[in-house]
Amino acid sequence: MLGRLTWAAIPFNEPLPIISVAVVGIVILTVLVTITVKGWWPYLWREWLTSVDHKRIGVMYVVLGLVMLLRGFSDAIMMRTQQAIAVGSAQGYLPPDHYDQIFSAHGVIMIFFVAMPLVIGLMNFAVPLQLGVRDVAFPVLNSVSFWLTASGALLINASLVIGNFARTGWWNYPPLSELAFSPDVGVDYYLWSVQISGVGTLLTGINFVTTILKLRAPGMTYFRMPVFCWTALATNLLIVAAFPILTATFMMLLLDRYLGMHFFTNDAGGSQMMYVNLFWAWGHPEVYILVLPAFGIFSEVVATFCGKALFSYRSMVWATLAICILSFMVWLHHFFTMGAGANVNAFFGIMSSIIAVPTGVKVFNWLFTMFRGRIVFKTPMLFAVGFIITFVIGGLTGVLLAVPPVDFVVHNSAFLVAHFHNVIIGGVVFGALAGINYWFPKAFGFTLDERLGKASFWCWLVGFYLAFTPLYVLGLMGMTRRLEHIADPSWQPLLLVAEAGAVVIFGGILCQIAQLYVSIRTREQRLDLTGDPWNGRTLEWSTASPPPAYNFAVLPRVESIDAFWQMKRKGRPQAEPAYEAIEIPRSSPAGFVTAFFAVVMGFALIWQIWWLAILGFLAAAIVVLIAGWSIEREHEIPAAEVAQMERAR
Repeated sequence: MLGRLTWAAIPFNEPLPIISVAVVGIVILTVLVTITVKGWWPYLWREWLTSVDHKRIGVMYVVLGLVMLLRGFSDAIMMRTQQAIAVGSAQGYLPPDHYDQIFSAHGVIMIFFVAMPLVIGLMNFAVPLQLGVRDVAFPVLNSVSFWLTASGALLINASLVIGNFARTGWWNYPPLSELAFSPDVGVDYYLWSVQISGVGTLLTGINFVTTILKLRAPGMTYFRMPVFCWTALATNLLIVAAFPILTATFMMLLLDRYLGMHFFTNDAGGSQMMYVNLFWAWGHPEVYILVLPAFGIFSEVVATFCGKALFSYRSMVWATLAICILSFMVWLHHFFTMGAGANVNAFFGIMSSIIAVPTGVKVFNWLFTMFRGRIVFKTPMLFAVGFIITFVIGGLTGVLLAVPPVDFVVHNSAFLVAHFHNVIIGGVVFGALAGINYWFPKAFGFTLDERLGKASFWCWLVGFYLAFTPLYVLGLMGMTRRLEHIADPSWQPLLLVAEAGAVVIFGGILCQIAQLYVSIRTREQRLDLTGDPWNGRTLEWSTASPPPAYNFAVLPRVESIDAFWQMKRKGRPQAEPAYEAIEIPRSSPAGFVTAFFAVVMGFALIWQIWWLAILGFLAAAIVVLIAGWSIEREHEIPAAEVAQMERAR
């Protein structure tokens, strides 16, 4: 009746998971009780859980990413602490089995459920506003995409208390991930959670490619789009091209595990190296799926806080498109040591070096934008400057790793761990935090506290260098990654420095939480009544803060790059425009309900409760069909009401 699910699946004999779940359960219960006592459920259901407004979906993506950041960072600091104390005869506090699960969960959560939601959330919020349109091309599909991503996050967190998670690393390589070596449900949790969230991500890619190519304000040609829209377009083209590879690869591995097939086994014609090829054929474009939106954010931030147009806009666009194409031609540098031969390694080494060129173009464009600019060092700009320095270091170490002889020496070492985090934290996380501070007043109508924002930045920057610079040295000293116990005591001093860096980063996270709390408490003193707190250049700053549901009462006419900057130079027209009735999409429970049944289906598939999996799939399909056949998808805001709202603004 319940497949493989028994009481033994709950780890009553392991104190760490039980304590963690108890703490999380208390927090969730407190939140639910508070919402119930305050009577907020009708508002939350109407305005957020069922909303198809791209701005609110964007905010929910960012909230999901930040919540999962806490979970992923807790895994990181647990691993860092274990490595710092488990040296020589000391065994530390994490058993090897638990350490391996934490190690795997950290990578999966940070890539799929922190970085992806943060960049997709910021694209969701800002891109339609920058394009001068009222919503994305498919608003209900946008809601479904978000809730499917949240479903995957929920399934991964369920593995903390029911069953266990994979012990394979976030790459999930066979043969370790095959049934013979991972017979429990850990790998199944990984595969189904990422499969479900991956469907949501693919739908997001289709939605945004359609939006950017087909929905733009009158006069907004491609070469009048803000750079963030260009990087969003490149990102979503990569999603549409790359995520089906991952979905197909994981489906083949699931067929190996569930039906005894041999796609990636070492016998019956399978090839484990084919999995590695397919995984990284998705995996390296994924790096640019994450970092290209950050490049776009920094382009907007640098231009705004330097008070001048971005240097060489067209070269920035062409560099973005070059990265988009070249990202599919470098995947083999992730496994130079597999024995493909000198010619293959040379080709991918050369391509991996070439892809650094368009990235270098971007760095010089940002620097030339700052040159002789009137720089205002607000929190987003600080993250931009910190990013340039940090990301260049990460890029240089990447070029080193692109040289096959060097890679043979440091592959699978802590040097590689430092390089990867150099790029992801210095690029993606700094970019997301810059974007959150930059667009927060547009989303909520008041600015964030600058003192705590700057304190958070310095903690992140200093903490990052303390945490990961020692790993470069340790990698050159011979320390491999994935170690639960350190045999060489001479490594411990550097590991203690890395542990201190993790603690400083935690201080940055606490500063962000305090920043949000203080800003909300003092929001009356920091209201943004202009809609343009930073003297912005693009169209999102031409609307109210927060923007109305319809974004623009009259769609703006774009005549140049930096459309709003040019409008401000010309001055506001004196005559009131002729307002027309506006149709906006109705809220829809389709996304939330579909995700509920997706969780049921995913959980049932993990534990092989076949009847429940079939019911969950059929229920989700029925919800999708009902939503698809619905004819009342929009409601109209009368022209008089639009005029009244705009006059009040």
